Amino acid sequence: MPKTNTAFRDALIKSLRGERGHLPTINAITDINMELASHKQKELPYSIYQLVKHMSYWQDFLLALAKGENPEKPKSVSESWPEHPAPSDEQEWKKTIQHFCDGIDEACHLADTLAIEESLDAWPSETPGGLLRNIASHNSYHLGEIVIMRRLNGAWPPPTGGYPA
Repeated sequence: MPKTNTAFRDALIKSLRGERGHLPTINAITDINMELASHKQKELPYSIYQLVKHMSYWQDFLLALAKGENPEKPKSVSESWPEHPAPSDEQEWKKTIQHFCDGIDEACHLADTLAIEESLDAWPSETPGGLLRNIASHNSYHLGEIVIMRRLNGAWPPPTGGYPA
């Protein structure tokens, strides 16, 4: 494997996990309780729960594409946002977080094992590497929002600390 592909794979995995430039992804979300996840600031259009569900929606969609699947495209971006600001119970919230974290693990596995530079049949102008980079940047953007929401609610830093590792 060319050195550039190895370097890109390593950079993708670090970006997906949240290394170097920002807090590890799991440290920003895994300790959030249902009350905080459900709280909707009047100045903001969504709750932390809605953000994590939105991130998972696109993460799942892009992972399917990266694996060569052809998932149904949403009719509207609004389909990726849950209507309700809160999960139905603590168990649903924990499943939501676990699903999101499992998706990050899957993305890292794909970054390490797929031919990340080859065009996709379902989307010839795109590669698995490009889709995984999109997941990393999309998650990073919304994780920044989650950090701000936590700060506004006095829930920052998390027990693991609030700065990059």
